Amino acid sequence: MDLQLKNKVIIVTGGSSGIGEAISRLLAEEGAIPVIASRNAARNAALQQELAAKGQPSHSFNGELSEADFCEKIVRETAERYGRIDALVNNAGRNDGVGLATGNPAAFANSFAENLSHYYNLAHFALPWLKEARGSIVNISSKVAMTGQGGTSGYAAAKGAQLALTREWAAELLPFGIRVNAILPAEVMTPLYENWMQTFEKPAEKLAAIVSKIPLEHRMTTADEIASATAFLLSAKASHITGQWWVIDGGYVHLDRALT
Repeated sequence: MDLQLKNKVIIVTGGSSGIGEAISRLLAEEGAIPVIASRNAARNAALQQELAAKGQPSHSFNGELSEADFCEKIVRETAERYGRIDALVNNAGRNDGVGLATGNPAAFANSFAENLSHYYNLAHFALPWLKEARGSIVNISSKVAMTGQGGTSGYAAAKGAQLALTREWAAELLPFGIRVNAILPAEVMTPLYENWMQTFEKPAEKLAAIVSKIPLEHRMTTADEIASATAFLLSAKASHITGQWWVIDGGYVHLDRALT
């Protein structure tokens, strides 16, 4: 299937690690130009070099996405470099464990802002270009927004807000033909997920217990599967899909636990 993404300029936050990396790689394979934004300069450079060796163009920005000025710089310099911005994938964030008992008001405010503010800031600054392109936004949220998890109030609040903004922006941007959708991963093995697993006394047993409860094939969702859904939603093949929340999780959230 030709997703018609060739030469499309697509900003991907957190685009050199985990789910974001898989999205950047797939977009490059489809002929798009991923613009990778994250704080990890080494991973950004390594991924850019790897894609360049395959003849796949990309660009990257190193900095703190929580800073509005950095978000503005990403958009401004991307537009200057390519003359267009076709889409935005808001992906960067982390489950930082700021809960009711484990946090405090300042930590909650910081967690909420760090996981949410750049979603708004990048969409705000990119809006003129997205209007011109009749582009698309995909917000990567989390099943935590729907299920809760415990001990992660800031992250859960931000992920829930991302879902609300997805529908709000889809409504606001209808006159411009800009589609806005969200993807909610559940259990995906990323570097951050691996770090979380190591907080348990017996990580292998904990992982086995989680996987046993995933109805479809009793396995975790892969980052590539999230990337495929993202690329489709960004593409012309999804031309009449907007305001949707796609839970990509092998039935983990919605199917009866009796099935496992």
